[in-house]
Formats: sequence, structure tokens, C-alpha cells
Amino acid sequence: MTVDTDRPARAQSTTPHASEPPQALDAPPAPEPPHTSDAPAEPQQATAPPPAPEPAALVPVDPDDLPDGLVVADAAGRVVCFNAAAGRITSVPPARALGLPLEQALPLEDLKGRRWWPLTDPYGGLATRTGQPERNLLLPGGREVLVSARYVRDTPTGPVRRVVVSLRGTEARRRTERSHAELIATVAHELRSPLTSVKGFTATLLAKWERFTDDQKRLMLETVDADANRITRLIAELLDISRIDSGRLEVRRQPVDIAAAVGRHIQAHTTGGQSPDRFFVRVRSGLPDLWADPDKIDQVLGNLLENAVRHGEGTVTIDVAPATRQDEEKGTAVTVSDEGPGIPEESMGRVFTRFWRGSKRGGTGLGLYIVKGIVEAHGGTITVGSGPRGGAEFRFILPVGAPAYLA
Repeated sequence: MTVDTDRPARAQSTTPHASEPPQALDAPPAPEPPHTSDAPAEPQQATAPPPAPEPAALVPVDPDDLPDGLVVADAAGRVVCFNAAAGRITSVPPARALGLPLEQALPLEDLKGRRWWPLTDPYGGLATRTGQPERNLLLPGGREVLVSARYVRDTPTGPVRRVVVSLRGTEARRRTERSHAELIATVAHELRSPLTSVKGFTATLLAKWERFTDDQKRLMLETVDADANRITRLIAELLDISRIDSGRLEVRRQPVDIAAAVGRHIQAHTTGGQSPDRFFVRVRSGLPDLWADPDKIDQVLGNLLENAVRHGEGTVTIDVAPATRQDEEKGTAVTVSDEGPGIPEESMGRVFTRFWRGSKRGGTGLGLYIVKGIVEAHGGTITVGSGPRGGAEFRFILPVGAPAYLA
């Protein structure tokens, strides 16, 4: 029988049972023995604390798994480690380098042609040195590598027990330097033309103001204003690139009517001389609420429409629709396509890189790079392909998002 121990025990009857000895009526009832279950009681034991988890086994790192070259020399200056990346960078087989003196396995020279290891003398130099910072050095044949070294000592001023050298190729840094140089050259070229125009017209107006009619003055000032706007736009593009590259592009989300934004851009093109018949806009029903940065979305639409008008031909189609199930996210999809020659298949992978201009020159080649950065800053995606009528087709998807104060 199970007893609910949460309830108080009931009083026992004073009427004696046949199997129990009689008790005096005036005697107090015998105390009821504590109830026990039919199973024999087991002695209680103290609960032992759970065993402490054993430390995870350390996973050894294979030097060949490292992305950078690694060369280690022992206290005698002999190479004891020469990983695969070091072999690839120096073109020296690791098996041949093992056991060689460090200066033979790595015959480095500085940019002035001086042998590097006798110059630095890691084993016999100052006892307070801990290594060498990264610098450009030359391998036999003139190939540049980035080299840094650390001197391992048992005590702060004791003898060098091990020299650890890290090697890296310079290709990535060279690409970055070329990109920066190209950016500077592009900016200088793009600024020179409008600044020359501004300077020429303003100097002419100041020197010969009375000789020009009002219409001529207006034309000159309008040209100056347009060139000033061009300079302002270029500076804004440079600031956007800087923020995109550093991951500091801010997005201030507000409700955006994407269909109205498309209409404003088309009206601007038609006001500028384009035929209204060149644009075809299709807005699907069921668009979700879109929270995005209105100014940056205008920048995206402006760049894509300008590219379609300038480089494309025929009708420019803008399709605004809810994202489909294949997109695997809820949001708004905008497609801009034209009927021009399109983009060659081999060039589609470079469309969103800096300075890509396609087959036609003109412009800075920064617009599509900025477009991609803005869309991705919103958490969206953008793709390029061939349109249904042969031209280029750009499609970007903006997720629903959230207001700026909730993001």
C-alpha cells in the first residue's frame, strides 16, 4: 500500500482488534510504528560528486597544414622543420632543406643585395633581441618574399635555442598596392577634367564678364554646376568605397516604397531626354514591407538604370516582385534588364570588381562595386546574367529587414 506522505496521519481507532491484545481504555494508545514499504529499506549513502571532465586531448598541428611558410632551425642553426608552404614559396624541396644550415636553406638578401643572415646574426647578435619584424627580402633570382623571425630563448638573455621563420608571398600585397595605385590614377583622371572646366569657365567669367550675354553666362554657369556635381559624386563614391572596404558602411533603415523609387528614377531619365517608351516597369502584387536605407537604395537603382541606359539598347525592363521560394528568403526582388549586347560570359565574374568597365570606356568603373557593397550591407544578394532578350540582367534581393532602432 502506498501512503501519501504529504497528508497528515489519521488517528487510530480505540476499538481493539481480535488479533491484538486488549488495551486499557484509559491508557494512551500505543504509538503507531512508522510505515515502511514491503521492500527492505536500504541504507542511505552519500551521493558522490560527479567526476570532473577530463581535459580534451590536444590536437597536434601538422606544419604542412599551415598556410604560410614555416622554417625552424635548432640551437646549432640547422633546419629541423621546413613545411610544404615554405617549399612552395622558395622552390626548395623540404627534404633537401632539412639538416642544412639556415643561411643555406634560406639564402635571403635584402633589397640592396646584402646577405641577410650574416647581417642579422640571430645566434651571435645582441642577447636582448627577440626576433625580426616582417620585411621584404629577396630569394635567389630576385623573387620577393615577406619574412619575419622569432628568436626563442630559455631565459630572456640566454642563448638562442630555436629560430622560427615565417615566409609569405608578396602577390596579395602587390595586388593591393596595384589596386590602390589604380584607384589614385582613376581619381586623378576623373577629377582633372571637371576641375579644368570649372577653372576655365570661372577664370573667363571673372576676366571678361561684360563681354558675354546673359545666355552665355548662364550656359557657362550651368556647365560649372554640372562639373561640380560630378566632382561631388566622385568624392561620395570614394567615401563609399572606403566604408565598404573597412566594413563601416552604415545602413539607416526606414520604410521604402521601392515602386515609387523606381518611378522617380525613370522620370529623371525621361526629363533628361530619354523616351518614356524605352522603359517598361512591372510591379507585382504582394510586395512585403521593406525597411532599408532610402538614399542607398536610390543609389543602387540609379547606378543600375544608368548602366542599362548608357551601355544597353532597346527597352529597359524593371521588374519588382516578392522574392520567390527559390530565393530561400522573404524580401523584395528587383530585376533590371536591357536588350543590348549583354556581358560576355567570361567577364561576368568580374562585373562587381573595382574599375570594371566592360568593352566601353567611360565612367570610373566603381558603380557596380558600390552597388554590391550596398546590397550586401542590407543583408541582400545581387547577381548578373543574360536577360530574356539577350542584354544584361541585374537582379538584387533585399530582405524585409527591421527599423534602425530595432536592427
